Amino acid sequence: MATLQDYRNERLRKLEQLKELGVDPFPADSVSTHTCKDLIDKFDDLAGQEVSVVGRIISIRSFGKLAFIKLRDASGEVQLYLQKDKVAELNASAGTLGMKQLKLLDTGDFIQASGQMITTQTGEKSVGVQTLRLLTKALRPIPEKLENKEERFRRRYVDMNANPEVRQRFIRRSKFWQATRSFLENEGFIEVNNTVLEATAGGADANPFVSHMDALDQDFYLRISHELPLKRLLVAGFEKVFDIGARFRNENYTEEHLPEHNAMEWYWAYADWEKGMQLTERMIRYVCDKTWGTRQFILASGQQIDFGADDTHFERLSFVKVLQDQYGIDVFDSSIEDIQAKLKEENLEVEKVDNRIRSLDKLWKKYRKTLAGPVFLVDMPIFMQPLAKVNKNDTRLSEQFNLVFGGSEMCKAFSELNDPIDQLERFKEQQSMRDAGDDEAQMLDIDYVEALEYGMPPACGLGYSERVFWSLEGITAREGVPFPQLKREVDEVTRSIYPDLNI
Repeated sequence: MATLQDYRNERLRKLEQLKELGVDPFPADSVSTHTCKDLIDKFDDLAGQEVSVVGRIISIRSFGKLAFIKLRDASGEVQLYLQKDKVAELNASAGTLGMKQLKLLDTGDFIQASGQMITTQTGEKSVGVQTLRLLTKALRPIPEKLENKEERFRRRYVDMNANPEVRQRFIRRSKFWQATRSFLENEGFIEVNNTVLEATAGGADANPFVSHMDALDQDFYLRISHELPLKRLLVAGFEKVFDIGARFRNENYTEEHLPEHNAMEWYWAYADWEKGMQLTERMIRYVCDKTWGTRQFILASGQQIDFGADDTHFERLSFVKVLQDQYGIDVFDSSIEDIQAKLKEENLEVEKVDNRIRSLDKLWKKYRKTLAGPVFLVDMPIFMQPLAKVNKNDTRLSEQFNLVFGGSEMCKAFSELNDPIDQLERFKEQQSMRDAGDDEAQMLDIDYVEALEYGMPPACGLGYSERVFWSLEGITAREGVPFPQLKREVDEVTRSIYPDLNI
């Protein structure tokens, strides 16, 4: 059985033959008048006309005086029909190949074909090729099937050729972020991209990546959130602002989380959490409409969700009531010992550094998995949210809401805390937790406190990540990004091909 190295050696031999003929196997120029899809969709108008098309060879069938090539570009596929007396002969200076040189082509090669649109005897719409040019000689074959998950992740460029539906997923991913941006811009928000390296990592409970900047001889953190710079912009006079881009959290891989992922956050001056909930309902429906053309989904878990009509509102669910009803835990009065005893009873892990916040969160997350949603989680205790305003109806609670569906919290938002004295005290509490060993507790950001002292208007803010997209696509986190991080590995075939390289 031929190996990958055998196939590669055969293609290298063909590459040398092309060079000996004077053909450039990697020219820079190409000409295309139509996409593959256009040639099929507009055939009635194009029949008999001269066209040029470019793409990758998917298959070649040669029968002496006749040959058929299936060509694929980003839009679709089209058949090329070659007849010996119709195809121009070799013209090396122009890069044109004749029928005799077809044996030097392979699947995976990129070519340019020009000729008239015709219908073959079997009725297939085809390009009757008159000139054929090689654009790129591929040295490795594209497999017809690629199912091994590790291999697919390591060579996603191969995966998207062997499994074109994966490429379509990333087109939808692009539409997802385009729709997010479009919605916010239509609502009057301004996009401002802020720095990724920060002197203090803030805005979320997460362990940051650390880097060192030689120019300043100082450690910086890759941002874990977009939040605090955007709220500084509210101090600066912006009233509706958002940022879309990568954020980094030094945590383990899960089905729902990646250490690096794209996220969006918006901040809206003079709005509170009630207005924020209304905006969120409109936003998620708009994004679903533009990305998938539906508001109804069946998730990988089998849960069915419906984001509903424009005149409906999502149900609200109380965090305090859930823990009381499901576990008999009083969020405010139950002792840490009682809470941790309940964790053990529910077969949940109890760690040495666990505190009240982490323990309550574990109980909630277990129940959360049962929720299809969409619902807004409300009644979050103020001690669990250091950046939100106190709920005026119950000072033990914050004005925070989380959008929950598919068993996960997909959006977090709240009426933003803008009292610098209150904010400093909450930062101190978080820093104490961090000093006690909680690596995910928030750092004390004195510059942000200083900014608040200049005055920040009342505001609501919300953030969501591409986990919203992954969930509605029904895929895992690694399936949802083009090139997920993996441990570096070089396979044995590549090592044998390049023995002189230290890889």
